[in-house]
Amino acid sequence: MFVDTHCHIFKSDYDNIDEVLNNASNNNVKYYINNGSDREYNKEVLELVKEYDNMYGALGIHPETVDDYSLDDIEFIKNNLSNEKIVAIGEIGLDYHYTKENKDEQIKLLEMQLSLAEEYNLPVIIHSRDATEDTINTLKKFNCRGTIHSFSGSLETARIYIKMGYLLGVNGVITFKNAKIKEVIKEVGLENIILETDSPYLTPEPFRGKQNNPGHVFEIAKFVADLYNISLEELAKKTNKNIANMYKKMKLD
Repeated sequence: MFVDTHCHIFKSDYDNIDEVLNNASNNNVKYYINNGSDREYNKEVLELVKEYDNMYGALGIHPETVDDYSLDDIEFIKNNLSNEKIVAIGEIGLDYHYTKENKDEQIKLLEMQLSLAEEYNLPVIIHSRDATEDTINTLKKFNCRGTIHSFSGSLETARIYIKMGYLLGVNGVITFKNAKIKEVIKEVGLENIILETDSPYLTPEPFRGKQNNPGHVFEIAKFVADLYNISLEELAKKTNKNIANMYKKMKLD
């Protein structure tokens, strides 16, 4: 039994969510953390986690929407953190890939959400793209734990995050032919990773080019189990232990 710890399962991308989740269940993927990224997706997360027993949620404002959020959106997140199905604040972070011109605003937004996580003792799900130094420096200001989503950095960077109390999210990128992340993930050890898809994005081989879905955690799991030379059962057991230790509100059976 596996968990997709990071996906975006919304009606704007999937015509039939029931079918998507049934397919995942048939591929030994039983639980999901559905990540919000702006005010509308955060509202839909709340609706979906109520509808689906095996779906948990994270609420957050993504750095790419930094120019569109309001303080009311932060208040909305705060007002829903007591929901038993909301297990984290995410997807939040820094993204300088397209522009650095609004980086001060991005950092301010991230700090507001890290402050909430600290206050409510919830883990965070961090997006960091072309912004490693600022991400690390900002996280160091707060007493938070969580996951570095879609980690793709160096072994040195991985060890910094791990020392700070963060897990590394491993997704379909690790299956790509020229992905350099394979050796880093192998080196950090199973106790520091969890599996994710980032659906509908980052579809793993051999399905690359098609829309991703949570069922593809199983393909990622097979690749990682081979990387560590362990069974799928052992991989599930160890990664689920990591998830349970990090996301205390999740009930995994």
